[in-house]
Amino acid sequence: MGKVSVEQRIQAVQRYLNGYETMIEVAKDIGMTVQVVSEWARRYQKSGVETFLKSYTQYY
Repeated sequence: MGKVSVEQRIQAVQRYLNGYETMIEVAKDIGMTVQVVSEWARRYQKSGVETFLKSYTQYY
């Protein structure tokens, strides 16, 4: 998994939420896991685009 830009994250989530593609298709296309895309979608639905603009690092 590589680093994905803010723009790519927003586009990926919108592709899924708009019903253009399944979460699996979006995840495969951008080289991320379904779990990551699911988390992005959840955060996007809760906070909108702002969720991707916060500058902090999470360590897992």
